[in-house]
Amino acid sequence: MKNCGFLIALIAAVFYGCSSVPLSSDTTAVHSVSFSGGAGRLEQHSAQVQRALQELDERIARYPQDYEALLLKGLIHFESRQFERALAALDSVVRQAPQFHLAQMIKGDILMSRVAKVSGIGHNALLHAMPDSRYVLVEDLREEARMRLRAYLQRQNRQKLPGQLLRMGESVETAVLVDKQTHRLYLFGNTGVDRPPELLYDFYISTGRKRGNKAWKGDLRTPEGVYFVTSFMPGSQLPEKYGAAAFPINYPNELDRHQRKSGGGIWLHGITRAFYSRPPLDSEGCIVLSNIDLEQIAALISPGSTPFIIAGRLEWLEEDVWLERKNSVMQALQIWREDWESGDISRYQAHYSANFWTDESGSAGQAGGKGPERTGIRGARISIDDLSLLAYPRASDVNQDIVVADFRLAFDAGGSIGRWKKRLYLNREQGRWYVLHEADLTENGVAVADIDSLLRPD
Repeated sequence: MKNCGFLIALIAAVFYGCSSVPLSSDTTAVHSVSFSGGAGRLEQHSAQVQRALQELDERIARYPQDYEALLLKGLIHFESRQFERALAALDSVVRQAPQFHLAQMIKGDILMSRVAKVSGIGHNALLHAMPDSRYVLVEDLREEARMRLRAYLQRQNRQKLPGQLLRMGESVETAVLVDKQTHRLYLFGNTGVDRPPELLYDFYISTGRKRGNKAWKGDLRTPEGVYFVTSFMPGSQLPEKYGAAAFPINYPNELDRHQRKSGGGIWLHGITRAFYSRPPLDSEGCIVLSNIDLEQIAALISPGSTPFIIAGRLEWLEEDVWLERKNSVMQALQIWREDWESGDISRYQAHYSANFWTDESGSAGQAGGKGPERTGIRGARISIDDLSLLAYPRASDVNQDIVVADFRLAFDAGGSIGRWKKRLYLNREQGRWYVLHEADLTENGVAVADIDSLLRPD
């Protein structure tokens, strides 16, 4: 039992904030333990292991503070019976980030496996002997580990394209996508409007304490839908619990308000610096990212521009299916523009759903599928640019195909010239896209010009 001192020190480190534990020279695991969720032992020289280690090494080389990559590297080494390498990777984590309590616990499991049976992450005699009030922390860490491991083992989805991100406008540099089921945040970069987006980063995140889609203030749920980052708040201006920074988003959005949802104050933010991360279900509805990860991407998020899509489960598509969906929406928008430009009111209003709705002021149009009364100017030239197409995630209260089209519209009708930022909610009904909602947006808190004043019929 010569390792008991290490184990006792480790438990103290995990739960009472002590320093990290030094490596023992004994690297022989006496008792078998597996962390791969039933995936079985890995062969050290197999293509699977070598590919995984190479990918993780590339992540670490690109960003040495990618402590999740170091954690996963340690687990893969352990599963392939490279115990010394496993402990070295985990020791590197706890030395650099002693507040990463999950890494501390897994290192303790590996050390414990030399002298006693460990049946899985956090399943050892020392931790089971803890008081119930403290053991709940172990259960939280175990759930965090499960989420991180599952995301890595299912990384083949990264070879597919995000079904929620169909097109990024020219002015949109990045988009944030959140998968609540796997507790991952993905940051995609714009590679050109006619090219698929590029995955830049993905991170573990925490979401609301209650599962499901947010409906009202105080329900402790994270909303699901298409949102946009509205502002940036540095950590120096925030209470310590919000960590390095915060990015508010525009919940409730147009569809949320139409559905009479309430609440607000949904942010992407960091964590108190005493901890590296939080359990998967631990916020009041916000998206919570470790400070190290948030600092890595903060400069890539642009308030007023960056889309922020939250899904119960993101959809991943083969490229041909992704292209077909994108092109079908773009074609529908093109015909909508042409029919508006034609001045034929019946052709134009045929694009509006029977369920079309307006905002509270009614300025965006008329209900009942009629659409805005703004046609009748023949010879007008209307163009669309800076177009983003963002597919609404399926949810219990949004069980239909909806795409949010965010773009700039330019109008020229013989001296009456204007440009607006516009947002359409398009709904696919019986194989065709219809306008469900239409809004002229504000920019920097100032209302855009009233497009209806230029497009009033003669």
